[in-house]
Amino acid sequence: MRMMGLDVGSKTIGVAISDELGLTAQGLKIIQRKAMEDDFKELCTIISQFMIEKIIVGLPINLDGTLGRQADTILEWINRFKDRTSIPVETWDERFSTVQASRTLLEADLSRKKRKKVIDKLAAVLILQGYLDQARRRDDGFTASA
Repeated sequence: MRMMGLDVGSKTIGVAISDELGLTAQGLKIIQRKAMEDDFKELCTIISQFMIEKIIVGLPINLDGTLGRQADTILEWINRFKDRTSIPVETWDERFSTVQASRTLLEADLSRKKRKKVIDKLAAVLILQGYLDQARRRDDGFTASA
């Protein structure tokens, strides 16, 4: 099953897709946000092109586990996106994905300008890979606490 991971921000949407076996996530692109309908149209094109069967959207949960204003914005975006597609959409706790992506890019010694161009795509990869890893552990009979 091929899945798509999304890091939805106010200016960009980082997009990652899994391989067909659902084992690994690869960065695909960064969508520069325009009108919401344009964003949805571009995402629907990707869904069709790669035969996506499930979408995982990063949900920015507060450090204390509560949902804040940004999470509410993302949930509203998801509800509007669900009106455009019949594909299942799930959320994934992404509270550290951008921080982890930034740290990874710093360790790779990329300039600030280059980091800015790829950070959202890498965050989408981390969101999707986290989801894939947990799903695989669940399928193997393990839990995150095991």
